[in-house]
Amino acid sequence: MKRKIGRTDKADFPLLELQDIEVKVDTGAYTSTIHCKNVKVEDNYLRCVFLDPEHPAYHNKEFKFDKYDVRVVKSSNGQTQARYRILTEIELFGKIYPIFLTLSDREEMKYPVLLGRKFLTKRFMVDINRTNLSHKLKTKNEH
Repeated sequence: MKRKIGRTDKADFPLLELQDIEVKVDTGAYTSTIHCKNVKVEDNYLRCVFLDPEHPAYHNKEFKFDKYDVRVVKSSNGQTQARYRILTEIELFGKIYPIFLTLSDREEMKYPVLLGRKFLTKRFMVDINRTNLSHKLKTKNEH
């Protein structure tokens, strides 16, 4: 049976050293995406910094990925753009899942992470009336 997830939540990204990052569940989006800055490729490594100084979880660490690809993504305003994509891990409801994330500058957006249909399908059922179901479970288990 699929687990219920609300319209927003907070998730951990252990490999990126990010905890309690706000995510928006977006069934209109096919791919999942994360906010990052200074994306560049040098010597076949993709380098980037996640979030930005205004974000409480910002840690200014540059990450290097030797495995990445490029995906053409259609944004909500209908424009297509090429984005780098990485494979990492997300922790929700105490369980770690592999997740592909495209890298995007989401500075103007309220949520630094969008979870799209490709990740949600077969795993979660979205309840638009609920929020932070995973985060509430995590904080309950910590006490």
